[in-house]
Amino acid sequence: MTKSMTGARMVVEALKEQGVKVVFGYPGGAVLPIYDAIFQQNDIRHIMVRHEQGAVHMAEGYARSTGKPGVVLVTSGPGATNAVTGLTDALMDSIPLVVLTGQVPTFMIGTDGFQEADTVGITRPCTKHNWLVKDTEKLSETIHQAFHVATHGRPGPVLIDIPKDVQFATGDYVSMPKAKVSHYQPRVKGDIEAITRMVELMETAERPVFYTGGGVINSGPAASQLLREFAEATGFPVTSTLMGLGAYPASGKAWLGMLGMHGTYEANLAMHGCDVMLNIGARFDDRITGRISDFSPHSRKVHIDIDASSLNKVIRVEVPIQGDIAHVLEDALRLWKARGRKVNKAGLEKWWAQIREWRAVNCLDYKNSDTLIKPQYALQRLEALTKGMDRYITTEVGQHQMWAAQFLGFEDPNRWMTSGGLGTMGYGLPASIGVQIAHPDALVVNVAGEASWLMNMQEMGTAMQFRAPVKQFILNNERLGMVRQWQELLHGERYSHSWSESLPDFVKLAEAFGCKGMKVTDPRDLDDAIMEMIRYDGPVIFDCLVEKHENCFPMIPSGKPHNEMLLGEADTQDAIGAKGAVLV
Repeated sequence: MTKSMTGARMVVEALKEQGVKVVFGYPGGAVLPIYDAIFQQNDIRHIMVRHEQGAVHMAEGYARSTGKPGVVLVTSGPGATNAVTGLTDALMDSIPLVVLTGQVPTFMIGTDGFQEADTVGITRPCTKHNWLVKDTEKLSETIHQAFHVATHGRPGPVLIDIPKDVQFATGDYVSMPKAKVSHYQPRVKGDIEAITRMVELMETAERPVFYTGGGVINSGPAASQLLREFAEATGFPVTSTLMGLGAYPASGKAWLGMLGMHGTYEANLAMHGCDVMLNIGARFDDRITGRISDFSPHSRKVHIDIDASSLNKVIRVEVPIQGDIAHVLEDALRLWKARGRKVNKAGLEKWWAQIREWRAVNCLDYKNSDTLIKPQYALQRLEALTKGMDRYITTEVGQHQMWAAQFLGFEDPNRWMTSGGLGTMGYGLPASIGVQIAHPDALVVNVAGEASWLMNMQEMGTAMQFRAPVKQFILNNERLGMVRQWQELLHGERYSHSWSESLPDFVKLAEAFGCKGMKVTDPRDLDDAIMEMIRYDGPVIFDCLVEKHENCFPMIPSGKPHNEMLLGEADTQDAIGAKGAVLV
């Protein structure tokens, strides 16, 4: 028997049927019927944000830390356009989101009505797929299809634009099992011949490396477990992109650290010098590859990715494998075991000896201070004092983000939330709230720079309203740190608008929001202050004043290959040449 209901009620029913517990949103005229339907039920919790960009970043944090799709509800026009940055961020980092936007009534579309925007047109390039629903009869099925598209294949954000008259009108509800989703069934099983070629390369490799990315985490916990089993069984070294941290444990004996522009010396040189590269769920992005013509020049490459468009897009590989990582690794591991668990032991021994030499460089070393807090030291202490806790880390974007990736260790997937592909300043604070809503009893710390943090600081109001005890750990150097570093390396130390003027007093700002504010300037006070922050049962804004001109090293200068890295005490003058300048 079919159920007849309004479009607004369909939205709520479909969300319930999809198992949605939390919606992040902001009301407005074009979504008032949906908000009325939300008011009349108790199963779905609505988190009222302060800005629509914040809503999408919260949903990203929620999705990334749970593996479930995040849901957003915003109004038409500026509500939808304010969501665009978050949508693009989620698309770049493959985060599953379902964003519901209101729209002017169907008979007004195209008239430049109040709060009208071509939402479908605007968001087409920054969503995996989007829909404008003009018929209430099609609304519930479209929502179910949207969840399917967002979560299958390479995850990503989808958007449904719902005119106001569609929300008021009545139609028949289509339940989730009856929704037609057969048109989108991405391939999950990898080609067995290609997997066999991968295993053959592994058996003879002298200098292999696992290059892992966010795709391992997106595939689910089974993929991370299989990666660990594979690394343990083969003895191959493992490195990861920024988005893949935690897929392999930081304490694992095969761990080389993060690779890329600010990756470790040993990880980057291993990538440069390997003879077999096993890319698992990474997309050869420019922060990783450096100069493409010199990227890992002597290796044969395997690339496993569920997204066919990512294969051979940036780097040509010998063995492309389309499929879900968990399925492919399961088949590869089974095949490798069946063939006798063969590896090139002599080659591996030499390879690890070389890696140990690179590790001995101690590339993350820095000159500490007794009087100033070095940002690296602040993160080392945060790591030491929170290690073993039920901890989730989010970040803003900039130097602090790279230092956090270098100095914080992640033992499990879904514990690290950061903006990788788009590099969105303002991501971390709302993302930390989304994580905290999903994990109310966990310790959630947002590692921030003062400039990034100010971009969405209004969301502290959301944290207070919904009692989300998020800790905002601000490394305050009164500079746009990464911009300043690039200006030092590239623009003759002409620091054009890269300092933060007129900064607020963060302690007083915290008090204005009703939360706890702390300020630390002396390294001797740091441990006690961090512990006080952790123990406080509400939101904290922690203003940690750090060395103002510290550079983030090691670094591959833009336009250079992996084996030309700048280490801690490097001469930065003219470190980036003319060709590299366009790649910053």
